[in-house]
Amino acid sequence: MEKAKVYFSRIITPERALDLYHALGKTLPGRVAVKLHSGEPGNQNFLRPDFFRPVINEVSGTVVECNTAYDGGRNKTEKHLETLKKHGWTEFPVDLLDAEGPDLVLPIPNGKIIQKNYVGKHIELYDSLLVYSHFKGHPMGGFGGALKQLSIGIASSFGKAYIHGAGVPEEIWTADHDSFLASMADAASSVVDYFGGNAAYINVMKNMSVDCDCCAVAEDPCMADIGILASTDPVALDRACLDLVYASNDPGRDHLVERIESRNGTYTVDCAAALGIGSLDYELISID
Repeated sequence: MEKAKVYFSRIITPERALDLYHALGKTLPGRVAVKLHSGEPGNQNFLRPDFFRPVINEVSGTVVECNTAYDGGRNKTEKHLETLKKHGWTEFPVDLLDAEGPDLVLPIPNGKIIQKNYVGKHIELYDSLLVYSHFKGHPMGGFGGALKQLSIGIASSFGKAYIHGAGVPEEIWTADHDSFLASMADAASSVVDYFGGNAAYINVMKNMSVDCDCCAVAEDPCMADIGILASTDPVALDRACLDLVYASNDPGRDHLVERIESRNGTYTVDCAAALGIGSLDYELISID
């Protein structure tokens, strides 16, 4: 079987991100949803709109988000829209996918832990998906990349609690940890299946803190920037980013690795590969 192709550049600019998107040779048809992280108010590490602008304009995309399942500046539609405006995202078309119910329920017939995924209903308005992720650590998942965006990111507020709770939303913060990680892979698979082949993925390895952009109070980045990667395979993309972290000789690398390993973060990638939505076997293609 041919290895998944992951394109890589150590040059971290908006223009190089567009180059990597073009390298995929992928045309996203129809209305394109661009899933990114809008940043929790107070977070200093999230990537700003100017970094995303060339790619969003290229695909004539709509920035899509969903409300969070925890208190903050993005858990209710009115507050979330205000945050999007404050952070500059409203220079693009913006859509909160779960601004109005009911949720769209996607089946996961082969799910390891959960057999359904609750996503923002507005996803039905889109023909294609571009997942544009800031790769960094995460307090619960160990790291955040394409698979987290596909799962927690596109899930509705209720759906986020459902995934975190491994099918029991009332156990959002207390569920078995590995079951939560596997549930993320299950949920990601349902979104990949929903869009079929009409999806592409970009990860930006910049401002890499051990904390997610969802943290209002986050640690500063702990290691040097690495680059931008793009693929049509979300599993290969996240695996390649992890491998680049592990291969780094940067002094801060150990802090990020400790966060990933203490949360068993690579388990989500392994579960997603087992579900068949991507491959752990990839070819890293430099375009520098």
